[in-house]
Amino acid sequence: MKGARRTPKPHINFSENEFRERQARIRRELAARGLEGLLVSRIEDQYWLCGLDTDGFVIFHMMFIGADGQLTHISRTADIASIDYSSLCEDVRVWEDAEGNPKSRVIKEVLESHRMAGKRVGIQLDSFGLLPNLHEELRESLDGWCELVDASDLIRLMRLVKSPQELDYHRQAGQILDRACARAIDLIAPGADEGHVLAEVYTVIWEAGADIPANRMPMGHGEKAMNVRYVTGRGRVAENDQVTFEMGDAWRHYHVANMFTVLTGPSVDPRHMAMQAACAEALDAVQKKLRPGRTLGEVFEVHRATLAAHGYEHAMLKACGYTMGATFPPTWMEQPMIYRDNPLVLQQNMVFFTHMILSERETGLTMSLGETSIITDDAPEVITHVPRDPIVRG
Repeated sequence: MKGARRTPKPHINFSENEFRERQARIRRELAARGLEGLLVSRIEDQYWLCGLDTDGFVIFHMMFIGADGQLTHISRTADIASIDYSSLCEDVRVWEDAEGNPKSRVIKEVLESHRMAGKRVGIQLDSFGLLPNLHEELRESLDGWCELVDASDLIRLMRLVKSPQELDYHRQAGQILDRACARAIDLIAPGADEGHVLAEVYTVIWEAGADIPANRMPMGHGEKAMNVRYVTGRGRVAENDQVTFEMGDAWRHYHVANMFTVLTGPSVDPRHMAMQAACAEALDAVQKKLRPGRTLGEVFEVHRATLAAHGYEHAMLKACGYTMGATFPPTWMEQPMIYRDNPLVLQQNMVFFTHMILSERETGLTMSLGETSIITDDAPEVITHVPRDPIVRG
């Protein structure tokens, strides 16, 4: 479809110059790694690379970027309109949905057209867009024809440091999430229906023009509050209850998140209050450590030490956050995560969601606090906000 007439599009969320600079950075890194090209299967990287905005990757979508300037979509007929609508890349090769027609065939044809025979070609092995069966197909098809080299981190590491426009999108998402958070807290009381609360939260997000988050927002009361994961089924908040929220939204796919626990009366367990105090102190301590030059392992250790000092090392999780960026379903989570000894060094304009979560399986009590922050040259810019004092309703 190269050279086919296009409508006056695409609808892109960054300047063409920014996209060209991103592509140039990738080509420089390909050269530095001795690679002639890269097969891009991660949809987040494709969005960052050329603006492609589609959830069709769940079936099949691949891109190729070459060190010599090549840029090609490999897609299905179902996604041609999405490419035309959102992508700067005009070289589109179509894989036909047909019995006995492996996806690896069209991928090899694209590589042949770009003269990749005998060359070293990068591949992403950690994406939802490259399932194990397709990887096996490619290995069988390309074995001895070219060399596939794991380059999973090539674009991912570039995307960690955000541009000014990307940071503005994060901030916009944060402002809207703060409003959704306030609405959720206002609605919690004994007898509140979880479905109604979630509907109101999503209404705030939709009406503000934001994107709903890439994964379904965890909310649960009672025993379900311990899950810190979305589960099916709705209930009503009880008296003397605990309600966990992990909320998120996005602006132009750029995500933010927060986390908090709401308690209901009339009787609040004093153990909950102690857990809240520990989470608040830990979150503040972690944010003080979010400085350029610090490692994620150092950030985790502050989290661990603070909660341990309160006697909660047995109840804390083994990770306390992760980077945020432009993500697609099924999750807003991306690597790297904040865990013990992670050597990644923080840089200015990275964005991280840090969460303090305590889950005591013995008592059935839980507590959480989390916010999203932009790394600056000094104190982090916190762009989602949760109360430090206990949130008690009813």
